[in-house]
Amino acid sequence: MIREIQAKTLLAHITRPDGMFGIKYNMNIYRGCQHQCIYCDSRSECYGIEDFDDVLVKVNAIERLEDELPRKRAKGLIGTGSMSDPYTPVEADYRLTARALQVIARHGFPLHLLTKSDLILRDADILAEIHARARASVSFTITTPHDDLALQLEPGAPASSRRFEALATLAERGIEVGVAM
Repeated sequence: MIREIQAKTLLAHITRPDGMFGIKYNMNIYRGCQHQCIYCDSRSECYGIEDFDDVLVKVNAIERLEDELPRKRAKGLIGTGSMSDPYTPVEADYRLTARALQVIARHGFPLHLLTKSDLILRDADILAEIHARARASVSFTITTPHDDLALQLEPGAPASSRRFEALATLAERGIEVGVAM
């Protein structure tokens, strides 16, 4: 099920940036995910998200981001994809991630994005613009190089081979890329 909601805020300030990426602001445009990964830790009861397979779409995300970014005193790294893939299949219709990237580029903030989707290639030009102004890096979660096994582990996500191709394409564009396992 897909449900539209109004977000009160979009950027969560991370008081102690993580040691791996140095993320200062966390952004999740969607809540829930359609990839149905059997190992997903975001499904944990400790996060209090019921029906994680249902996707809540923060339809006012762009307005919130337009309001919040100019008020940030420091241009810290924005991270997205920690609790919900920013390129979950509904993004193809809503295009909120694409629009958020345009706002981030305009305000000159650096970005780290975690995804399992090759839909990100649609936004390669915007990512390149962010990278030219600040910094953009993308990590692809790849659990196995074998598409048949990936389909069992992540039945709603694009095949691993498509993720590898997307990773290579973004790297050719000069965007920093990596693999999360």
